[in-house]
Amino acid sequence: MSSKVRTERCDRLRRRDFLSVGALSAFGLSLESMAALAETANKPKRSCILIWLDGGPSHLETFDLKPDAPKEVRGPLESIATSVPGVQISECLPLLAQRMNDLAIIRSMTSPLGEHNFGTHYLLTGYKPTPALQYPSFHSVANQLWQKPQALPQNIAVPNYRVGGSNFSGSGYLPDSTRPFSVESDPAKPSFKVNDLDFFPGVDSARLLKRKSFVQQLDRFQKAVEQSDIEQSDNQQSVAKRQQNSEFEQAFRLLTSPAAKQAFDLSSESPRTRKRYGPRTVGQSCLLARRLVERGVPLVTVNYKGWDTHNDLYTRLKEGYTGAKTPVGLIPSLDLAVSALIDDLKDRRLLDETLIVVMGEFGRTPKLNTAGGRDHWPRVFSVALAGGGISGGRVIGSSDSVGESPKDTPVTPSDLVRTIYSLLGIAPETTLHTSDGRPVAISNAESRLIKGLVS
Repeated sequence: MSSKVRTERCDRLRRRDFLSVGALSAFGLSLESMAALAETANKPKRSCILIWLDGGPSHLETFDLKPDAPKEVRGPLESIATSVPGVQISECLPLLAQRMNDLAIIRSMTSPLGEHNFGTHYLLTGYKPTPALQYPSFHSVANQLWQKPQALPQNIAVPNYRVGGSNFSGSGYLPDSTRPFSVESDPAKPSFKVNDLDFFPGVDSARLLKRKSFVQQLDRFQKAVEQSDIEQSDNQQSVAKRQQNSEFEQAFRLLTSPAAKQAFDLSSESPRTRKRYGPRTVGQSCLLARRLVERGVPLVTVNYKGWDTHNDLYTRLKEGYTGAKTPVGLIPSLDLAVSALIDDLKDRRLLDETLIVVMGEFGRTPKLNTAGGRDHWPRVFSVALAGGGISGGRVIGSSDSVGESPKDTPVTPSDLVRTIYSLLGIAPETTLHTSDGRPVAISNAESRLIKGLVS
């Protein structure tokens, strides 16, 4: 059994399909038209910017406040009205409140997994973790289905992809090349610099071209060995070899592409634009995400850390530091970044084709603890979405009076991931294969599309 990952989809054409010329003629399809269909089948239909609130954001301080609940439940923040009558969100989200017509909020997300790694796995794959198989994230699946050679990687994480305790690779049973390319640098810092965009000392483009030619010759030899059946085993080494070549090709394209360098050059943005997104990491990361999507990168993860607020919740979420005259905490910084991203994409006529997903691995406890914080709470939490074909200006589901459990319309991470696939133009019924040939559906069989979310 070959170790190469295979794909089967309802819109993907296999070799034997091209051999059935007689059957094709009955439908008036030529080989040329079939080839054109095959060429376009796996092209991205939409882009996706995932804003990952690492640590687990409190739904009770962001998108699902309980102003009529007891003080120990409602917490220190007030709710404010939005542009949609009857819908209220946090006082720390005034800009998003004005843009509620562009947002959809799911207030009835529910999961049994309150540990960071497990919760992250479930939210990003749609499958509960199991020791039998590590599932890939939805953006790694999309990367596998949409793969094509280009200067910029298709799947990029800013500033890095150390999410949910840093033990989640993203690629699961798919090749490592499908996981996000991690920028590994903070766009908010003056020293911002992306890996693989500059030559190593003593290495120039001519030397790199020689290296590329050598790698290609080795790769051709390896394929010849495999095709002649000389190789009887050692498929794992073959996979590792192809993976190394893939990583080299990606680094080569980045190093030799002026367009790739320009995409990461935030200094080309006006001071006004950079200020609009906010000076903090999340703001400049969202600005970089817009630049990348604008240049054809379909999958971007903005990793916004710090949401594991077991203590000192008010300061960390609102003020940022004790006594701040202008709040610069986690939530105001998120408000600046996401509102600017929505406006920017809309101005560039990219919002309808760019799905924005704002979420973390779970919510926080209905009652404040003795340290002035909230602990892990997966039973009910919120997710916000914008753009990408969603119906804005609505709330889906609700939690009970104290934000402890879903009151109606419970939505699982499996449902969310299935719906994201659908919004991205990927058939949720698509099947991929593990390295040993085992077929695995990209969507959990028990999942359902979220009603009311898609316009």
